[in-house]
Parts: sequence; C-alpha cells; structure tokens
Amino acid sequence: MKYILLSVIFLAAGCVETQKPEAVFIQTDQHASRNLPFSQAVRYGDLLFVSGQIGELENGEVIKGGIIPETTQTMLNIQKILEANGSSMENVIKCTCMLADIDDWARMSSAYVKFFPKHKPARSAFATTGLAMGAKVEIECIATVE
Repeated sequence: MKYILLSVIFLAAGCVETQKPEAVFIQTDQHASRNLPFSQAVRYGDLLFVSGQIGELENGEVIKGGIIPETTQTMLNIQKILEANGSSMENVIKCTCMLADIDDWARMSSAYVKFFPKHKPARSAFATTGLAMGAKVEIECIATVE
C-alpha cells in the first residue's frame, strides 16, 4: 500500500506542467515616441533586465557637471524604471558599467555605491567609445521583481 501511494504521488508530481515565463517588453510612451532600437526593460519571470541608461534629464539632455552628476542621474533613471516595474535598487543583482574614460572609474564608483547601502550587486565595468549623446557613463542592470 505504501508503495502504491508513493507511486501515485510521484506520478501526480510528474504530470504538473511547468509554464515557461513570457518576455514582457517595457517602454513608456515617451520612450516609444523616440523610436529607439531597444526597450527600456524586459521582464522575464521574476527578473527585470534594464537597458543601458545614461544621465539623461527629463528634457532629453545629458546632465552637465562631469562623471559624478552623470552617474547619479543615471542611477536615478534606473531606480525610476525599477520602481515602475515592481522592483527596487535593493533587488539589483548585477550591473554593467560602461565608461567613456576608464580614468573616471573611481569617481563613477563613488556615486554608484551610494545607491547600494545594504548590498553590492555583481558588477562589471569597462571603457568603451561612442556612448549615446556623448555620455561619460552608461549602466545597465538586472534585478529581481518582488
């Protein structure tokens, strides 16, 4: 009897169909109106992939003042996207930071870490050329969704 009951339990467990998550492509109306070749974020299951953000202000210009204000504005832009989609800075698990000048790494990091007082996500950082709108920094991230 015990073996029959266990067989029924295992058979029932094996019949449960797991559903594959569907990718949800996210963009605000403002972002969509710019006809950019990417979504602001993509949600896949419990993960939110935020596209690279720069220190762009609401008026469409990159904030002035150098790498520190630019990094701060970039992180605020990321925070806004996360919070609009059921996540937060506390849920960020990975960031990739792209710098126009690797000599800005330490200053960028000093502004970046202020957004992660409790934990530091996994991170990569590298120098590249040709960031959008002449930006000094672009940051993308992956976060869990609550």
